[in-house]
Amino acid sequence: MDLGTVVGLVLTLALLAGAMAMGVGVGPYIDVPSILIVFGGTTGALLTGFKMEQMKSMVKIFMIAIKPPQENVPELIKKMVDYSTKARRDGILALENDANNESNAFLRKGLSMAVDGNEPDNIRDLLEIEMEQTSARHKSNADIFDRMAGFAGSMGMIGTLIGLVAMLLNMADPSAIGPAMAVALLTTMYGAMIGNIVGAPVNNILLIRDSDETLAKTLILEGIMAIQAGDNPRTLEAKLLSFLPPNERTSQFE
Repeated sequence: MDLGTVVGLVLTLALLAGAMAMGVGVGPYIDVPSILIVFGGTTGALLTGFKMEQMKSMVKIFMIAIKPPQENVPELIKKMVDYSTKARRDGILALENDANNESNAFLRKGLSMAVDGNEPDNIRDLLEIEMEQTSARHKSNADIFDRMAGFAGSMGMIGTLIGLVAMLLNMADPSAIGPAMAVALLTTMYGAMIGNIVGAPVNNILLIRDSDETLAKTLILEGIMAIQAGDNPRTLEAKLLSFLPPNERTSQFE
């Protein structure tokens, strides 16, 4: 679980709720018509703008932001170097059992293709296509939350206009001005909260998750190519360590 994402979300909600409670209390900030306009309108707009399959997976996509699949890149580099050392010593066919038992699906596919004697260009093309398509799906899923932020803000403005119209039509009745003004202001607040607490931040962290996965897969791709070419394990390690920040580069040959 990514504590940063969880703590950030909880902290934001707690501070906002605390600020409300310290003022007039949380109750005055709850308005059913405003909730219907913003939450209902945003949900309807998302259903209109995205496939039902994506919407059904929305909770699952959100959980990737909270609990992303972890890939230990330094351990991955060590594994690739070990595979390279074994292939140089015993031949690439010696990696057949390792390929069959490999837990990383992307590495298993690339290693199996190399063991089967596929041409390097074919391996690179296939793995690059898989990387690109996976990244495209991830970005499409993250876009749901980006659009949520935009739709929520727009619904907030629509609610504000609805409240203002109701207020202007009832200027002669002072008792009706307050509820209409509440709708006008609270819809804007709800829209801003959805967009800036959930929508935009979740979209951003999902794009970061995608970049991390793409980095790991690029590293695997380069490792497979080097193993098939019979590169020296030291050279392979130096190439793969260049994917890491300088302070995280630790050679197993030192």
